Amino acid sequence: MRVISYNLRKNRASGELSALDEQYEPDVLCLQECDTLELPGEIGLLHLADSTLTNRLGLAVYYRKDRFEAVKTQSFALKKSLHDLLLAPAHERLIGTRLIDRVADRELVVASFHAAPLTARNSLRRNQIRSAHEELNLLGPGLPTLMVGDYNYPVFKRNLGDKINESGYDLTLSDSRTYTRYKFFRGHFDLATSTGLTIDNVETLPQGTSDHMPILVTSTYTDESAHETVRQSARQALREADASGKTTAGVPEEFDI
Repeated sequence: MRVISYNLRKNRASGELSALDEQYEPDVLCLQECDTLELPGEIGLLHLADSTLTNRLGLAVYYRKDRFEAVKTQSFALKKSLHDLLLAPAHERLIGTRLIDRVADRELVVASFHAAPLTARNSLRRNQIRSAHEELNLLGPGLPTLMVGDYNYPVFKRNLGDKINESGYDLTLSDSRTYTRYKFFRGHFDLATSTGLTIDNVETLPQGTSDHMPILVTSTYTDESAHETVRQSARQALREADASGKTTAGVPEEFDI
């Protein structure tokens, strides 16, 4: 699975999205700082799952309709920083989409995240990250989950990684820095946190008009649990029964398929 995350810098880089889709063919596109009123419903083969509505700097998730089916998309408000309270740039800092992957016959959650700006403390951003993971687990309990976006966390990433590991997630940095606007704060701002997935690679893509560079996250599902294997066998039995017109007596009733 290929996921691109891009902070558009107050929508300035929105004109680059079609080219990113054509060149890298992502399965999912996660945006931050976009003007949601101007977002197209389709970008190439990507379909808009949903976007935030109350933000001045919005979030959005696109997915390939030929591979995925969207089950539910939900936006979340996280703990506010002083910057948020005074200037109100972002009421919702997280949007997640629960998807059915037809290729892998799996379900997963993919989310776009935008942490509080550098005027806030790292402790607040850690709180937002932890809360975001908790909300996504409610959206898709126990499902593989990938959260990408602008974490605004330029230093002390080892401590951040330790905290994220404690919550059952992994933190993955890209192969090179993703932010260049301020000399002192140059570094990895755009990150990926995940659970139930193996992150094969996180590549920083060439810079466009934004002060953030896009990142391309390539991932695969981790080994299936025994429970998930049985669930997928049950799904297959249902499909075969529906196709042949037979009953589904052999499918365990306790599986929510």
